[in-house]
Amino acid sequence: MAKTMACDRAAFKAYDVRGTYPDQLDEAGAYAIGRAYVEFLGATTLAVGRDMRTMAPSVAAALVRGMTDAGANVEDIGLVGTEVLYHTVASRDLDGGIMVTASHNPAHYIGMKCVKRGAQPVGEESGLMDVRDLALAFEANGAPEGPVVGVEAGSVTVVDAVEDWQRLVWSFIDVDKVRPLKVVVDGGNGIGPTLAMPLLERLPIELFAYNAEPDGTFPNHEPNPLLEENREFIVAKVREHGADIGIAFDGDADRCFFVDDTGAFVDGDFITAVLAELTLRREPGSTILYDVRASRAVPDTIERLGGTAIASRVGHAFIKARMKQEDAAFAGEISGHYYFRGFHGVDTGVVPALMLLQLVSESGGGLSDLVADIRSRYFISGEINSTVTDVPMRLQQLKEAYADARITHVDGVSVDYDDWHFNVRPSNTEPLLRLNLESVVSREDMERRRDEVLALIRSDSGDRIGHVGGTAGVRA
Repeated sequence: MAKTMACDRAAFKAYDVRGTYPDQLDEAGAYAIGRAYVEFLGATTLAVGRDMRTMAPSVAAALVRGMTDAGANVEDIGLVGTEVLYHTVASRDLDGGIMVTASHNPAHYIGMKCVKRGAQPVGEESGLMDVRDLALAFEANGAPEGPVVGVEAGSVTVVDAVEDWQRLVWSFIDVDKVRPLKVVVDGGNGIGPTLAMPLLERLPIELFAYNAEPDGTFPNHEPNPLLEENREFIVAKVREHGADIGIAFDGDADRCFFVDDTGAFVDGDFITAVLAELTLRREPGSTILYDVRASRAVPDTIERLGGTAIASRVGHAFIKARMKQEDAAFAGEISGHYYFRGFHGVDTGVVPALMLLQLVSESGGGLSDLVADIRSRYFISGEINSTVTDVPMRLQQLKEAYADARITHVDGVSVDYDDWHFNVRPSNTEPLLRLNLESVVSREDMERRRDEVLALIRSDSGDRIGHVGGTAGVRA
């Protein structure tokens, strides 16, 4: 009798597979996805890695069985960060791979990040829904586990992929330029410290590491540093130790976040501007991407240093495709994803952490000194979500209310004036509009304009409101 499978349609998201265990995704569902993925890619060799979640070993094992039963050979790279899976697929020229992870989600979630050759993502617009349909068809047919008829089962090889990954990551910094900084790391009981600590311990720094043991129950806090409550711990420890910089990783370590020496969180677009400086120093005149929500500090910095700045749609699938299209050297998102051409054009959490240590060392101060000029001139709202009943109507009202601005549609609606700008994007899954706004006049000006735009977004009547206005800008 075929085993009942949990492989909920709702677990297939725009960029990955993610759902609650075991009701939305379980081992039987993972097995079906493994078989489906081999069929979808026509794969002969795939890599599989997993994070530290309590159910990840059994889910990964089922995924591997599905792949081998479908005829693919699997390189099992074990407990690693997502970026190691990416590096393995790209550097070993594999047909693809899957990382079993739910990233920053709570402990009862499990999921998968899927890539094809070159570690390029498989998402909603690049085949993930085809994988979903194949997996669900396997369930609907009531097929039992076992090798596909007429197909020779594949093999499993255990591969230590970390050492080769370390060599590449280490090449991104000049170790001789790193001075004896005080550094606090909060691993959130994710996989980040397992990856980063062997490299950080080679540097001449005083290291204070917390929540460094991988523990999928997340006994201290959820591994999502974007949420303020999850940053309270590292903020307190940076202040306690008088550290020069704090580094926090999300659960699967493909993102990193930074706290300065005063205990203040440093926004991802400001970090993108700082990393762009080192990138352009190494690759003068190169192209750098930033997401449409970002502070003008990013394109202003890139252009001031002789680079080419290009705004991109939000989301790793779009960023990675645009990286290849533009042959970009670097890209950053405000969400803490950073991409490097030298790292296969995909995201890595450890590389930016190492680069920031070099940059802070060269600054002669703490991280706050590195971003002081940016903070003094660019005033950002952060992302603000609003529930709305009619997303298209609200977007149209915004365009009409600010018709004297330059309006673009790279992702959602971007409204640009010389002295302030904003982007509003709809959520992929909920009736939400996400606002990011910036003024280059003052924090008070930012707050005034933020409240004005929010009033229109949240207006029950849907009537137009007046606006403070400005001078139409020249940047999309």
